[in-house]
Order: sequence, then C-alpha cells, then structure tokens
Amino acid sequence: MYSENTAGYGTDGYIQYVLDTYSQTLIRLCYTYVRNIYDAEDITQDVLVALLKRGKPFDSPEHEKAWLLRTAVNKSKNHMKSGWIKRTVLLDDNDDAGTDNSMDEKNQVMEAVLSLPEKYRTVIHLFYYNGYSINEISAIVGKKPATVGTLLARGRNILKEMMIGGFDEDE
Repeated sequence: MYSENTAGYGTDGYIQYVLDTYSQTLIRLCYTYVRNIYDAEDITQDVLVALLKRGKPFDSPEHEKAWLLRTAVNKSKNHMKSGWIKRTVLLDDNDDAGTDNSMDEKNQVMEAVLSLPEKYRTVIHLFYYNGYSINEISAIVGKKPATVGTLLARGRNILKEMMIGGFDEDE
C-alpha cells in the first residue's frame, strides 16, 4: 500500500483509491491477453485481492503501478495456460448491426492489435492505449528499452501490413 496518496483513509479508502486509479487500466491490459471482458474483470479482481494480501508498502506510486501491471500480466498469462481455457470455446456475443464506420474502424484496429503475437501486443497496448514511455514499458515487462523499441517498431510494421491488406480487400 502506498500511504502518501491514501494517508488517513484506512483500508477502505485505499481500496477506493486503487479502484478509481487503476481498475480500468488493469481491465484493459488483462483484456489484451484473455480477449474476454468477463475474464479480464475477474483477473483484475484477483490482482486487487493480491494487493490487499501483499501487506507491504510500496516505495512510490510508480512502484505501486508497476507492481499492479506486472501482476495483471502474470495472472493473465496464468489464466491463458489453464486447462479450462484450453478446453472451452468462446461464443461471439458481438452484434454488428447498427454500428457506424468510425466504430468499425476502431474495432478493426483493436482486432488487429489483439491478433498480434503477445510480445508485440503487450508493448503496443502499453504504449498507445495506456500512454507509457518506452522506459516505463521496459520496467513493466522486464526487457531492455532497446528491445521494447524494437518490439514496438516490428509490431507497428505488422499492424501496417495487416491494415493495408484489410483495406485493399474492401476497395
């Protein structure tokens, strides 16, 4: 628990602070791995429970955030390795009727990002959707900044090829 931001709030105040500050970021990050909003929410809940069980204070808000993100990534990966996931088939509950072109384009981009291999998907999501710098991503994923930069560049190139190929088919 990082007490500087939550001084005087107690456990309930800290929980509310974490929920307000990090819950949407954690859900989006988990979603990039599990591709199911319900599982992403469950994993986020598991991360928050792990935070409460942790008991040790963090050195800074950055340390707290990095711990939460790293824990979310690890729990998402563990979820994807589970036997349950390997034996189940997802049902598509998306209804495409009534969507406009801008939403279709956003969905195409998100689908393209989600279809990337994990190493590219993670850094692209953290960079573009969460706004982290290459150095911050480096600390989160445990890779050198140069490696993260290379993964971003390669991921962008793959996305570009996917999107150009997708647009050529529609024309």
